[in-house]
Parts: sequence; C-alpha cells; structure tokens
Amino acid sequence: MRIEHVAMYVEDLEKTKEFFIKYFDAAAGEQYYNPKTEFQSYFLSFEDGARLEIMQKPRVSNVRKELARTGYIHLAFSVGSREKVDALTKRLEEDGYKVVSGPRVTGDGYYESCVLCIEDNQIEITV
Repeated sequence: MRIEHVAMYVEDLEKTKEFFIKYFDAAAGEQYYNPKTEFQSYFLSFEDGARLEIMQKPRVSNVRKELARTGYIHLAFSVGSREKVDALTKRLEEDGYKVVSGPRVTGDGYYESCVLCIEDNQIEITV
C-alpha cells in the first residue's frame, strides 16, 4: 500500500502552484475546474512520483495555523544532501519565508530545517 496523494486547500491556487514549481521542481498537471461548485485544483507531481493536490473554492475556512497542533503539521521534502538542505533553506529565507528551525541535526538523527512557506504552511526540508 502507498499514499496516492496529499491534498490541501489554498487561498491562491496559482501562487501556490508557482511556489512548488519554483522551489521543489513540481510538475503541474492541467487545471481542473467545476463551474457548478467553483472548485479548482491542480495535481503537482514530484520527481519520485509523490503527488500533491492543491485545491481552491469559495467559502473555505482559513483558520490560524499553530505550529504545535493536532492533525497534519508539515510536508517533508528530501533534497538529497545537507548542502542542498542548507541552500534551499537559505534561498527560501532570502525570499522572505520564515525559518522556524534549523538547518540542524535533530535528536533522532535527521538533518533538516523547517520553514513557514506558502500561506503559512510548514515545510520540512531534509536530506
């Protein structure tokens, strides 16, 4: 068994799509649009086959995102090396995104950073 994809609602569909293309080399599929419900989405595919569905529609609640909460907390991307973790973290920070931890070695041995990215969603960047 495998996870087929993960989905997230966003306020700005196009900006989110461009974010994942720019920083994580996503490939976007065709936009889906349902005029009856005004639902729109893209499937973003990543090099190893993982997929993220980004979705938007009117009247979706946007509550404040706490770093420590129940439920899904972050997306983690493996970039292949410590140097790439450092470089991507620096690039995101220089582009105005908030680094909330790292880059560092965690207690369980991961080398990672966590960055608040598009629409305050946390992304973990790891080896």
